[in-house]
Amino acid sequence: MIDFEIITTDENARRGVLHTPHGPVQTPVFMPVGTNATVKMVAPDRLAETGTTIILSNAYHLALRPGEEVVRRLGGLHRFMNWGGPIITDSGGFQVLSLAKLRRVDDVGVRFQSHVDGSAILLTPERSIEIQNALGADIVMCFDECVSYPVEHYAARKAMERTLTWARRCRDTHREAEARGPAGPAANEFEQALFGIVQGSVFPDLRAECADRLTEMDFPGYALGGCSVGEGPELMNEVIELTLPHLPSGKPRYLMGVGAPEDILEAVERGIDMFDCVMPTRNARGACAFSSRGKVRLRNLQYRLSDDPIDDECDCYACRNFCRGYLRHLFNVKESLAAILTSIHNIRFYQKMMEGIRAAIIKQEFREFKQGFLGHYRSDV
Repeated sequence: MIDFEIITTDENARRGVLHTPHGPVQTPVFMPVGTNATVKMVAPDRLAETGTTIILSNAYHLALRPGEEVVRRLGGLHRFMNWGGPIITDSGGFQVLSLAKLRRVDDVGVRFQSHVDGSAILLTPERSIEIQNALGADIVMCFDECVSYPVEHYAARKAMERTLTWARRCRDTHREAEARGPAGPAANEFEQALFGIVQGSVFPDLRAECADRLTEMDFPGYALGGCSVGEGPELMNEVIELTLPHLPSGKPRYLMGVGAPEDILEAVERGIDMFDCVMPTRNARGACAFSSRGKVRLRNLQYRLSDDPIDDECDCYACRNFCRGYLRHLFNVKESLAAILTSIHNIRFYQKMMEGIRAAIIKQEFREFKQGFLGHYRSDV
């Protein structure tokens, strides 16, 4: 399955390697989101050039279109999307939150009204694992109930208890699938690692209890779900600090759906190893580029005659070949190349930041790196 090796630590920050069937992943790592078996606007070869080694796809969306059986018959997710590196699949648990108006939750699972054609869909822990097994990702996630913020303690507890019950059902279903072996020539080409997800909103007692009880189930990795859902960075950082002591130190820790560069730095300092977020590509499609000096709004008139790259400290394909004035023009005439180039740049910005983080931890200089990065980086330019 997978093996996690911690190379060194700098206080709570960890430098490690996650060994997977499709190659090693240097941690801390940022994983671009490829919901529908593609990272929006970025071809796989360009994605690899950014320094990306692992990506995330979504089981719920792929089960709707094209269907996990289609992916399985076409060789599994890696072959289907021509990505040779590791892949992690989200279970569909986040859609319990994001599609709240189209679903009903009970102990059995979640009944969705498809956002595609309105048809009824029942997603259970067993069905989520079945989908993810067929897709063939290296790491798969337990099905969980993610609640929004703010939420009452009793409601957060109910969701946490359901998450724990579903985690046991996911674990049992996954073990049964492993015992049966591959269902076809492409399914389960490699063994998959199932990660548990800690829920409990911002309540310390719930987070600690959920982490302790998941640890007893002995998953190969653990994620913190239900963060960055409106609680703000201060509360999120408190949740991380309160939860991590309850998780095994020798297993990977994944903060789901985060996020902003400053949030990643804060989480790394507290001991998180893995991150994913749509922010780099979503911002790019909105003409917002990240730079070492903050965000660059590429539609702004001030860049009409700018011959500068997005970031003169960046080595990406876009910055090596194109200027801000050209990108502004592309956005103004609605050319898709604008979003393509800016997406490549934004992902490279994130991966370059992660490279700096990893190097700083090795040198025992993470705190200095963080301070220097944030001192240089502003919220907007």
